Amino acid sequence: MYSEKVMDHFQNPRNMGEIENASGIGTVGNAKCGDIMRIYLDIDEDGIIRDVKFKTFGCGAAVATSSMATELVKGKTVQEAMEVTNKAVMEALDGLPPVKVHCSLLAEEAIHAALWDYAEKNGIHIEGLEKPKSDIHEGEEQEEEEY
Repeated sequence: MYSEKVMDHFQNPRNMGEIENASGIGTVGNAKCGDIMRIYLDIDEDGIIRDVKFKTFGCGAAVATSSMATELVKGKTVQEAMEVTNKAVMEALDGLPPVKVHCSLLAEEAIHAALWDYAEKNGIHIEGLEKPKSDIHEGEEQEEEEY
């Protein structure tokens, strides 16, 4: 059901923990399944993500996607981190079962939420970054009612 990479990142998560005085912190959740993901970024004056940590409450896939997402953004510029999509996280993990794809979306949103926090704290604009949702399903109910 799960790839070897998913199992490895679940059983041996990378970058777990928190960063004191983080440059940016992003917390997102999924009310439908109960997963909550928090990403901490330490960004230097050149806009490079020097360190990244996560804390996740959720299923094994949520832990694995958090772990992989931190690996994908560590050492990258803020703009490069913006390019880490849920699809990139899934591909790096050699795929996820369809019922767990939302976990990769949570990882992407948590990164964006942490970048948003960083931008707000520093009064800067990050190209392509939109105000994050606290729940990845925010606004869906309204969309569903329109049909």
